[in-house]
Amino acid sequence: MANVRAESNVPRGQFGFEHVPETDQSFENALEKARTGERLTVADGVELLTTGTNSPGIDIGRKERVLEVADRRREEMVGDCVTFVANLNNNVTTACNTGCLFCNFKNTAQNFEVGAGEHGGFTKTPEESREIVSDARDRGIYEVTSVSGLHPGIILDEEHREILEASDRGDLNYKSPDAYEIDPRTYVEHLRAMNLPGIHVHSMTPEEAYHARRGTNWEYEEVFRKLQSAGLASVPGTAAEILVDEVRRVICPGKIDTNEWLESMEAAASVGLDMTATIMYGHVENEMHRVMHLERVRDLQDRTGTITEFVPLSFVHQNTPLYERGMVDAGATTHEDELMIAVSRLFLDNIDNIQSSWVKYGDAQGLKMLSCGANDFMGTILSEEITKRAGGEFGEFRSFEEYVEMITAIGRTPAERSTDYRQIRPIDPDDSPFGPDLGPCADGSPLLR
Repeated sequence: MANVRAESNVPRGQFGFEHVPETDQSFENALEKARTGERLTVADGVELLTTGTNSPGIDIGRKERVLEVADRRREEMVGDCVTFVANLNNNVTTACNTGCLFCNFKNTAQNFEVGAGEHGGFTKTPEESREIVSDARDRGIYEVTSVSGLHPGIILDEEHREILEASDRGDLNYKSPDAYEIDPRTYVEHLRAMNLPGIHVHSMTPEEAYHARRGTNWEYEEVFRKLQSAGLASVPGTAAEILVDEVRRVICPGKIDTNEWLESMEAAASVGLDMTATIMYGHVENEMHRVMHLERVRDLQDRTGTITEFVPLSFVHQNTPLYERGMVDAGATTHEDELMIAVSRLFLDNIDNIQSSWVKYGDAQGLKMLSCGANDFMGTILSEEITKRAGGEFGEFRSFEEYVEMITAIGRTPAERSTDYRQIRPIDPDDSPFGPDLGPCADGSPLLR
C-alpha cells in the first residue's frame, strides 16, 4: 500500500501563513534519525508528519513505518503498561468572554448577569465544589481537574479585587461580582474548597493564571505561590492550542500569545509545580505549525523538566465558529491523528508519557493510538452528574472495569497511576472487581456502587 495516499483536512494557503510545511530534509533520513534515537529537527518532524513533503496527502505505507518506530520507542521508554488515573472533572464556570473560534461554549459572560434570563451555563460556589469533590473523594478518586471559563467577575483573591475595583482601565475584562446572578468568588477560595486531604488538585491553566493577575504588576511566580498555598498541586498546560502566533491570531485572538503561555508555565515550574502540555490540532494550522509547537514544548521541558505528560487533542469541529463560518470543513483525519501521536512520541524525547484521549478519539481509535506511541489513556472523568442522575446516563465516565477489559484486549497491562506518574499500580485482570487504590479513600471498590 506504499503508493496509496490519503488527503489531509488541513487547509493550505487559505490564511496566508508565513510558515508552510516545506523542508529540504527527506522522509527516509528523518525516519532513520527517529529509529536511532537522534534528536529530531523541525524539518524531520514535518517530514514524518506529512510522510514526505514532495507530494500532497499521506502515504499509508510510510505512515505505518512511522507508527512502528514510535511504538518501539514507547516500549523502550515506558514499557507495556497503559496508565490511567481515577479523577474528577469539576469546572467552576462556563462564563467566558474570550471568543475563541474553536470553542463550542455559547455561554458568554453577559448571559450570567442579573436579569439576563435563562441560559445553559453554570457558575458553582466554592461550597458546591467542596461537596462535589468530597463525594468523589469518598468514592475513591485521586485527582480533581478544574479548568474553567474566564468569568469577568472571578479574581485571584480579595487584594486582587481591590486593585481591579480601583482601576479606571477598560481593558481588564473585569466586572464587579454584584453584576452577576451568582458571585464567582475567587480562585483562591475555589482551590481551598477542592483541596481536601489527599486529593491532588490539577488546575489553573496559563490563561487562567493570566486572568488571575490582570490589572496588576504581579509576576506569575507570585500568583502561583498564592495558588499553591491554597492547594494547587499541578498545572494543566491547556490553552496552548498551537504555540505559533500567526495561528493564534486566527483561532483565538483574545487569548495570550505564545511567549505569555511559556512565561506562565516556566513560572509554575519555578515554584515547584508539575505540569502537563497539550496541542489542539486539526483546524487551520498546517504540519509546520504542529512541529514548531512540539519544539517549543520540548524546549520548555529542557528548561524545566516538570512536564509529566503530553496530550494531543484532535479538534472537534461541529458547532464551533470555525466551522459555522466556513473557515474549516472538518477536523483532522484518522491518519493525521495517528501520526500526531507517533511524531509527538518521537520528537518529544524528554517527555515520557503521551496520552491518548478517548474523549476525542473514541474507544476504538483511542486504543489504536496505544500502538502509535501513546501509553496513557486519560482518566475516569467522574463528574458531579453521576450523583444527580442516579441510575441514569453517566456522561463522559470510564469505569476501572472498562479500562481493564479494553487494555487487556490489546495485550497490554492496565495500571492505575497518580497524576504525576510517580505511583503506578499494575492491575491483575483476574483480580476483579476493579476499583481505585491510590486515592486517599480508595479501597479497591468500584467508583460506581
